[in-house]
Amino acid sequence: MELNEAPEIGPALQRERKQRRLTLDRLAALSGVSRSMLSQIERGEANPTFAVLWALTQALGIDFSQLIAGEIAGNGRTDAIDLVTVALTPEIRSPDGAWRLRILSSPALAGSIEWYETEIAPGCRLQSAPHAPRTVEHLTAWTDGLVVETEHGRQPLGKGETARYRADVAHGIANTGDEPARALMVVLYDQGREPALRG
Repeated sequence: MELNEAPEIGPALQRERKQRRLTLDRLAALSGVSRSMLSQIERGEANPTFAVLWALTQALGIDFSQLIAGEIAGNGRTDAIDLVTVALTPEIRSPDGAWRLRILSSPALAGSIEWYETEIAPGCRLQSAPHAPRTVEHLTAWTDGLVVETEHGRQPLGKGETARYRADVAHGIANTGDEPARALMVVLYDQGREPALRG
Protein backbone atom coordinates (compact mmCIF):
# COMPACT_ATOMS: atom_id res chain seq x y z
CA MET A 1 0.00 0.00 0.00
CA GLU A 2 1.34 3.45 -0.94
CA LEU A 3 2.04 5.90 1.85
CA ASN A 4 -0.73 8.28 0.73
CA GLU A 5 -3.24 5.51 -0.06
CA ALA A 6 -5.93 4.96 2.56
CA PRO A 7 -6.66 1.34 3.46
CA GLU A 8 -9.94 -0.04 2.12
CA ILE A 9 -11.39 -0.76 5.53
CA GLY A 10 -15.01 -1.18 4.46
CA PRO A 11 -14.47 -4.04 1.98
CA ALA A 12 -12.06 -5.75 4.39
CA LEU A 13 -14.62 -5.62 7.21
CA GLN A 14 -17.35 -6.90 4.89
CA ARG A 15 -15.13 -9.78 3.74
CA GLU A 16 -14.36 -10.80 7.31
CA ARG A 17 -18.02 -10.57 8.30
CA LYS A 18 -19.15 -12.76 5.42
CA GLN A 19 -16.38 -15.31 6.03
CA ARG A 20 -17.77 -15.71 9.53
CA ARG A 21 -21.33 -15.97 8.16
CA LEU A 22 -22.45 -13.02 10.23
CA THR A 23 -25.37 -10.84 9.20
CA LEU A 24 -25.18 -7.09 9.65
CA ASP A 25 -27.69 -7.43 12.48
CA ARG A 26 -25.59 -10.07 14.26
CA LEU A 27 -22.36 -8.06 13.95
CA ALA A 28 -24.22 -5.00 15.20
CA ALA A 29 -25.31 -6.95 18.28
CA LEU A 30 -21.80 -8.28 18.93
CA SER A 31 -20.00 -4.97 18.42
CA GLY A 32 -22.52 -2.42 19.67
CA VAL A 33 -22.23 -0.54 16.35
CA SER A 34 -25.57 0.17 14.69
CA ARG A 35 -26.60 -1.79 11.60
CA SER A 36 -26.97 1.40 9.53
CA MET A 37 -23.47 2.54 10.48
CA LEU A 38 -22.03 -0.89 9.61
CA SER A 39 -23.70 -0.79 6.22
CA GLN A 40 -22.35 2.70 5.50
CA ILE A 41 -18.81 1.68 6.55
CA GLU A 42 -18.84 -1.43 4.34
CA ARG A 43 -19.99 0.65 1.34
CA GLY A 44 -17.33 3.28 2.01
CA GLU A 45 -19.93 5.94 2.75
CA ALA A 46 -18.80 6.61 6.33
CA ASN A 47 -15.41 7.01 7.99
CA PRO A 48 -15.41 5.02 11.25
CA THR A 49 -13.88 6.48 14.38
CA PHE A 50 -11.12 4.70 16.26
CA ALA A 51 -13.64 3.53 18.86
CA VAL A 52 -15.96 2.07 16.20
CA LEU A 53 -13.08 0.29 14.44
CA TRP A 54 -11.85 -1.10 17.74
CA ALA A 55 -15.32 -2.47 18.58
CA LEU A 56 -15.64 -4.09 15.13
CA THR A 57 -12.20 -5.71 15.14
CA GLN A 58 -12.80 -7.12 18.62
CA ALA A 59 -16.20 -8.49 17.57
CA LEU A 60 -14.71 -10.09 14.45
CA GLY A 61 -11.61 -11.37 16.20
CA ILE A 62 -9.17 -9.65 13.85
CA ASP A 63 -6.11 -7.58 14.65
CA PHE A 64 -6.63 -3.80 14.59
CA SER A 65 -3.12 -2.95 13.36
CA GLN A 66 -3.30 -5.45 10.51
CA LEU A 67 -6.64 -4.05 9.40
CA ILE A 68 -5.21 -0.54 9.28
CA ALA A 69 -2.16 -1.82 7.38
CA GLY A 70 -4.40 -3.46 4.81
CA GLU A 71 -3.71 -6.98 6.04
CA ILE A 72 -6.09 -9.38 7.77
CA ALA A 73 -5.16 -11.59 10.64
CA GLY A 74 -5.77 -14.80 8.72
CA ASN A 75 -2.51 -14.24 6.81
CA GLY A 76 -0.27 -14.64 9.85
CA ARG A 77 0.94 -17.66 11.76
CA THR A 78 -1.61 -20.42 12.22
CA ASP A 79 0.19 -21.99 15.16
CA ALA A 80 0.02 -18.90 17.38
CA ILE A 81 -1.98 -18.91 20.61
CA ASP A 82 -4.72 -16.30 20.48
CA LEU A 83 -5.06 -14.62 23.86
CA VAL A 84 -8.02 -12.45 24.79
CA THR A 85 -7.19 -10.45 27.88
CA VAL A 86 -9.74 -9.71 30.59
CA ALA A 87 -9.90 -6.08 29.48
CA LEU A 88 -10.73 -7.09 25.90
CA THR A 89 -13.32 -9.76 26.75
CA PRO A 90 -16.68 -8.33 25.57
CA GLU A 91 -19.44 -7.94 28.13
CA ILE A 92 -23.18 -7.43 28.01
CA ARG A 93 -24.73 -5.89 31.13
CA SER A 94 -28.32 -5.19 32.05
CA PRO A 95 -28.97 -1.47 32.59
CA ASP A 96 -30.09 -2.09 36.18
CA GLY A 97 -27.10 -4.27 37.10
CA ALA A 98 -29.21 -7.41 37.52
CA TRP A 99 -26.98 -9.59 35.32
CA ARG A 100 -23.77 -9.67 33.30
CA LEU A 101 -22.70 -11.88 30.39
CA ARG A 102 -19.00 -12.15 29.44
CA ILE A 103 -18.67 -13.40 25.86
CA LEU A 104 -16.04 -16.16 25.90
CA SER A 105 -16.64 -17.71 22.48
CA SER A 106 -14.96 -16.61 19.26
CA PRO A 107 -16.88 -14.13 17.09
CA ALA A 108 -16.30 -16.55 14.20
CA LEU A 109 -18.68 -19.01 15.92
CA ALA A 110 -21.51 -16.51 16.44
CA GLY A 111 -24.82 -17.95 15.34
CA SER A 112 -23.52 -21.52 15.57
CA ILE A 113 -22.29 -22.04 19.13
CA GLU A 114 -21.67 -19.38 21.76
CA TRP A 115 -20.62 -19.55 25.38
CA TYR A 116 -20.82 -17.01 28.16
CA GLU A 117 -19.77 -16.54 31.74
CA THR A 118 -23.07 -15.63 33.36
CA GLU A 119 -23.48 -13.68 36.62
CA ILE A 120 -26.84 -12.83 38.17
CA ALA A 121 -27.29 -10.60 41.22
CA PRO A 122 -29.18 -11.91 44.30
CA GLY A 123 -32.93 -12.00 43.78
CA CYS A 124 -32.59 -11.05 40.10
CA ARG A 125 -33.38 -12.77 36.82
CA LEU A 126 -32.01 -13.02 33.28
CA GLN A 127 -35.08 -13.27 31.02
CA SER A 128 -34.70 -14.16 27.33
CA ALA A 129 -37.09 -14.08 24.41
CA PRO A 130 -37.26 -17.21 22.23
CA HIS A 131 -34.17 -17.79 20.08
CA ALA A 132 -34.22 -19.30 16.59
CA PRO A 133 -36.03 -22.65 16.17
CA ARG A 134 -34.19 -25.71 17.58
CA THR A 135 -31.84 -23.62 19.74
CA VAL A 136 -30.75 -25.34 22.96
CA GLU A 137 -28.99 -23.86 26.00
CA HIS A 138 -26.75 -25.72 28.44
CA LEU A 139 -26.30 -24.02 31.81
CA THR A 140 -23.66 -25.33 34.23
CA ALA A 141 -23.98 -23.78 37.69
CA TRP A 142 -20.73 -22.66 39.30
CA THR A 143 -22.59 -21.62 42.45
CA ASP A 144 -25.83 -22.53 44.22
CA GLY A 145 -29.08 -20.60 43.92
CA LEU A 146 -29.85 -20.77 40.18
CA VAL A 147 -33.22 -21.82 38.80
CA VAL A 148 -34.02 -22.34 35.09
CA GLU A 149 -37.61 -21.66 34.05
CA THR A 150 -39.29 -22.22 30.66
CA GLU A 151 -42.85 -22.88 29.57
CA HIS A 152 -41.94 -26.58 29.88
CA GLY A 153 -40.96 -26.50 33.55
CA ARG A 154 -38.83 -25.20 36.40
CA GLN A 155 -35.49 -26.70 37.45
CA PRO A 156 -33.32 -25.61 40.44
CA LEU A 157 -29.59 -26.26 40.02
CA GLY A 158 -27.00 -27.08 42.63
CA LYS A 159 -23.35 -26.14 42.26
CA GLY A 160 -21.78 -28.23 39.48
CA GLU A 161 -25.09 -29.34 37.97
CA THR A 162 -26.03 -28.77 34.31
CA ALA A 163 -29.47 -28.04 32.88
CA ARG A 164 -30.18 -28.51 29.17
CA TYR A 165 -33.33 -26.91 27.81
CA ARG A 166 -35.03 -25.59 24.72
CA ALA A 167 -34.26 -21.93 24.11
CA ASP A 168 -36.64 -21.45 21.19
CA VAL A 169 -39.30 -20.63 23.78
CA ALA A 170 -39.32 -17.86 26.37
CA HIS A 171 -36.89 -18.81 29.14
CA GLY A 172 -35.25 -17.32 32.18
CA ILE A 173 -32.57 -17.94 34.78
CA ALA A 174 -33.23 -16.70 38.31
CA ASN A 175 -30.91 -16.31 41.27
CA THR A 176 -32.87 -17.23 44.39
CA GLY A 177 -29.85 -16.97 46.69
CA ASP A 178 -28.40 -14.19 48.82
CA GLU A 179 -25.09 -14.00 46.92
CA PRO A 180 -24.25 -13.39 43.25
CA ALA A 181 -24.71 -16.59 41.24
CA ARG A 182 -22.40 -17.62 38.40
CA ALA A 183 -22.64 -20.19 35.64
CA LEU A 184 -21.32 -21.20 32.23
CA MET A 185 -23.97 -20.83 29.53
CA VAL A 186 -23.51 -22.59 26.17
CA VAL A 187 -25.95 -21.76 23.36
CA LEU A 188 -26.26 -24.26 20.50
CA TYR A 189 -28.12 -22.90 17.50
CA ASP A 190 -30.03 -24.93 14.93
CA GLN A 191 -27.84 -27.72 13.56
CA GLY A 192 -30.46 -28.90 11.08
CA ARG A 193 -32.08 -31.47 13.36
CA GLU A 194 -34.24 -31.65 16.44
CA PRO A 195 -32.20 -31.04 19.62
CA ALA A 196 -31.27 -34.03 21.72
CA LEU A 197 -31.69 -33.02 25.34
CA ARG A 198 -31.08 -36.43 26.83
CA GLY A 199 -28.11 -38.74 26.82
